[in-house]
Amino acid sequence: MHVVVPFAADEPKTRLAPLLSPAERSSFARAMLTDVLTAIAATGREPTVLSTSPLDLASEHEDVAVAVDDRPLTAAVNAQLAATDGPVAIVMADLALAIPAALDRLFSREGDVVIAPGRGGGTNAIVVRHPEFRVDYHGASYLDHRAIAAGVGAQVATVDSFRLGTDVDEPADLVEVLVHGTGRAPDRLREFGFELGIDEGRVDAIRSSAAPE
Repeated sequence: MHVVVPFAADEPKTRLAPLLSPAERSSFARAMLTDVLTAIAATGREPTVLSTSPLDLASEHEDVAVAVDDRPLTAAVNAQLAATDGPVAIVMADLALAIPAALDRLFSREGDVVIAPGRGGGTNAIVVRHPEFRVDYHGASYLDHRAIAAGVGAQVATVDSFRLGTDVDEPADLVEVLVHGTGRAPDRLREFGFELGIDEGRVDAIRSSAAPE
């Protein structure tokens, strides 16, 4: 199985701007990417990073291939599907809670199209075994992908997974990384001065030190 991990190397995680500086967002995105690649490698698969610009991974994963494609996500992923014979898995780079067991469930689940949906109707990971299926990541992509699969006669299976269903896009998502993360991503947040805070029963990620200039 060909496993592809799309990565926005330029201006990553802009919705975290209220909490993280541009340099911190880049560092945190790289930490999440490293955690995802480590989890994939632990399943026995060799991932390829689909990056929007050249990316040097020698210090984290020197054996991981990098394919550069600066087109929007949908076009870049569909080019990978069209160029690959056999099953293709697309796993997003911001699944900071992903672990090998959760990914194994995804990779081994039978179905022409296997989807791990994200919160809000997104698609966090997908396995494509049908040669005519193509992705569309705009809007409620989980529903769109089910409709696309139906249109080409592909059988759809869904993997219900907290760890694959949690992508990190918004400031509130940092809580999940600090609570459930086990790799570099939570370590990076703690290096930045983040910790868990409880106010009137609500858990938040709070910063105990200011962002560096």
